[in-house]
Amino acid sequence: MVRGCVMDTLKERIRQDTAAAMRARDRARVAALRLVASEIKQREVDHRQPLDDAGVQAVLDRMRKQRRDAAEQFQAAGRGELAAAERFEIEVIESYLPAPLTDEEVAALVAEAIAASGASSMRDMGGVMARLRPRVQGRADMGGVSRLVRERLA
Repeated sequence: MVRGCVMDTLKERIRQDTAAAMRARDRARVAALRLVASEIKQREVDHRQPLDDAGVQAVLDRMRKQRRDAAEQFQAAGRGELAAAERFEIEVIESYLPAPLTDEEVAALVAEAIAASGASSMRDMGGVMARLRPRVQGRADMGGVSRLVRERLA
């Protein structure tokens, strides 16, 4: 990383925010950020290469989904304090993800990808999804995007 560079990477922002949270003695935020850094590092070790911002966003998106599931399960089990802790981690994770797309924006991107790929049937779904994934990853639920593509191609 070049010092004084205007564009910090997502990993660098997380590292700087961890240090700031440590200085502020915000233990909950430090713990959540260390967990994020640990997941990123584990993914880099598993794949034997450093992650770029898109890779970090994919890790964050997966972590957010895991935390949502855990929070729902804790809430259903009557463990409100654990559900609240999971929701706090979700807030921290989401602060590093781009703003979510609206339903209208997703629909427009799906229509654009279908037109650009010339898709006309379900056999073309893979190509449409390949065009959409980089544009919506971390900004929309991929399951919902997939359902919308299926509806449009059916």
